[in-house]
Order: sequence, then C-alpha cells, then structure tokens
Amino acid sequence: MALLMSCVMSFVISVFNVGMVKNIVPIWLKAWSFAFIFAFPTILIISPIVHKLVRFVLHEEEHNI
Repeated sequence: MALLMSCVMSFVISVFNVGMVKNIVPIWLKAWSFAFIFAFPTILIISPIVHKLVRFVLHEEEHNI
C-alpha cells in the first residue's frame, strides 16, 4: 500500500509542481524515494490504529441493529 500510494502521489505532486517537463521521470523517482521513506513507517504505525477503529465502529453497529 505504501509503495503504490507514494508512487501515485509523488507523481501527481511532481507534475503539479514542475509540469510535464522533459526530465519528469528523474524528478519523480527522487520524489518517490523520499515519499516512500515516510510512507512505509507511517503505514506501519497508523494501520493497527485504523483496524482497531474499524473493529470498534463495526462492533458498535452490530449492537445498535
């Protein structure tokens, strides 16, 4: 998930910032590597929290039905 999300978002942001210039690929790859360094640990930290929240919400809905 971190790999694909950082790939897409870094490309979109790179194109937004510099446009579709001739050397967009090296610019994008540099941005992607930097983004992935932050995306991967963020997913590791946030994912368990999100799973707990989803379980909590779904458990609450079961009791309310």
